[in-house]
Amino acid sequence: MKFRFLCLLLIIVFLASCTSPKIVQTQLPDRIGSLKLLDVYTIPHGLNFKGTNVGGLSGIDYDALEDRYFMICDDRSSINPARFYAAKIPIKDNKIDTVIFTDVVFLKDEKGQQYPDSKTNPARTPDPEAMRYNPVHKNLIWSSEGERIVRAKDTVLSNPSITLINLSGSQTDGFMLPANLNMRATENGPRQNGVLEGMSFADNYKTLYVNVEEPLYEDGPRAELQPNKAFVRIYRFNIATRKNTAQYAYELDPVAYPPSPEGSFKVNGIPDLLSLGNNRLLVLERSYSTGRIPCTIKVFIADLNTATDISNNPSLKFNTGFTPAQKKLLLNMDELKVFTDNIEGVSFGPRLPNGNPTLLFVADNNFSPFQQSQVFLFEIIP
Repeated sequence: MKFRFLCLLLIIVFLASCTSPKIVQTQLPDRIGSLKLLDVYTIPHGLNFKGTNVGGLSGIDYDALEDRYFMICDDRSSINPARFYAAKIPIKDNKIDTVIFTDVVFLKDEKGQQYPDSKTNPARTPDPEAMRYNPVHKNLIWSSEGERIVRAKDTVLSNPSITLINLSGSQTDGFMLPANLNMRATENGPRQNGVLEGMSFADNYKTLYVNVEEPLYEDGPRAELQPNKAFVRIYRFNIATRKNTAQYAYELDPVAYPPSPEGSFKVNGIPDLLSLGNNRLLVLERSYSTGRIPCTIKVFIADLNTATDISNNPSLKFNTGFTPAQKKLLLNMDELKVFTDNIEGVSFGPRLPNGNPTLLFVADNNFSPFQQSQVFLFEIIP
């Protein structure tokens, strides 16, 4: 009986050890040579699902085992409570057949309550931007950009956050953020609406990478029309300890087009990233200029292997003795000759019948009738 029990135990351990790597392998391609656009699907504007307005989709992630997607909404509880959606995206004949929303889940605070809107309590209103699913623990992680409003009468400072939740939206844990991510009334730390935008698991779900969208004040200027050493930080966290273990500099490309009229709003930053393994990341850069309707979306492969850990570098503007991540352009979506709206999220998708993996991108329509909630389907060509 003891021998049989030991054999059974060994079989269970062996099967369990085979499960986790299988999940990871479905997510990571061996190589990315190029990206081929297969389809673009537009979610109807103002779509109502279970009493909520579907829009503001700023992140997407794929659960391969259940063939479902999670999409976080950046509604700051102003239209409906802060939330995320689950959806099915069937692919037929290498095209997106439809996007079927299957559930909506409201995010909860540490007290188990839905988040208030900015009029009720601006200091506790989240700004959801990124979300990833962990199939090992069957939970989700999401980031909030926080808030920085500096005015004479009503300054609002709310720190960004990284939060673990279950599939019902309830908090289970949080991450300890480094001090340079704290919001300040002075021009130090993160800029408003330029904080934790992208997020990706790595190393078999033992590591988390997150990035700020734009440079911290002390790290230098925002991107301009010419190269100007606009460095953003990519943060690496240990999932087990919830602590930041390294920071890396990544130099943004210049803003793609001059704004019209001259001197009006323009921006370039990182809305999302995705681990490719071996300390390499797929990085999205999104550029927008007033007077031009589409966004310019560039997809890069960034290599952190030779980059300096800048955790102890308080200012990339004044302490320049560091090596940034190497970056290589994979795709400029302007070359596709299709309309690209405010793309904010990227995820691996299922494999195609030919065995090649897919990438899906989602665009945030900002709940505007003049913008589109788009889903892009790409084939990864080895």
